[in-house]
Amino acid sequence: MSIPELEPGSTWFPDPESAVLDPNGLLAWGGDLSPARLEAAYRTGIFPWYSIGQPILWWSPDPRMVLFPDELHISRSMRRCLNSGRFRVTLNQDFQSVIEGCAAPRSYADDTWIIPSMQAAYRDLHAMGLAHSVECWKGDQLVGGLYGIGLGRLFFGESMFSRATNASKTVFVLFVQHLQRNGFRLMDCQLPNEHLSSLGAREIPRTRFLELLGVHQHDPVSSDVFARQELRWVTPSPSS
Repeated sequence: MSIPELEPGSTWFPDPESAVLDPNGLLAWGGDLSPARLEAAYRTGIFPWYSIGQPILWWSPDPRMVLFPDELHISRSMRRCLNSGRFRVTLNQDFQSVIEGCAAPRSYADDTWIIPSMQAAYRDLHAMGLAHSVECWKGDQLVGGLYGIGLGRLFFGESMFSRATNASKTVFVLFVQHLQRNGFRLMDCQLPNEHLSSLGAREIPRTRFLELLGVHQHDPVSSDVFARQELRWVTPSPSS
């Protein structure tokens, strides 16, 4: 089966259910990273993922890794960390530094898929109010963060980074609590990840993911949800 090539200047995508099984979820290649194309991709359950030297590759894997906010799991050791007040977490206060942190080399990989063209594209989405960052601070030093796309009551996580033990988990927990308080239905985590599994993320069939996407991407959301603010740790009830 051949993979369809996308034309620049269009926002058309193939049906996500037509993605190939190997590699899992590869749907199309080519096109561009314009804001209109990227928004159309997320609204259709598709995301870009490729490396330097490759064409733009578009994916919609099956199954899909997601987190339902009310299934967030916080371990006892993580609760102790959060109760200590070691870190401060903010929303949308330094998108540029967060995406640069996510693009930086990792100990387990020599390259990154968040290449300069991707960074520029998501900065454009941030300027439009579609892409958002969450920052973790130790004093005045940025030690972790995540960024992604918000559509309706759905958040599509793109990447996260950590420069201090538990920094990325702190960002994730406080942000998911924030989403839960504001009625969000789902955080898309895209692909299986042990780190996110430990926090409650799980796989669901692509068909179910697309159903939820269709229902909730146009849900009304308060303008305050992604306003610049500090996020506070709220201790869950004993039964949580």
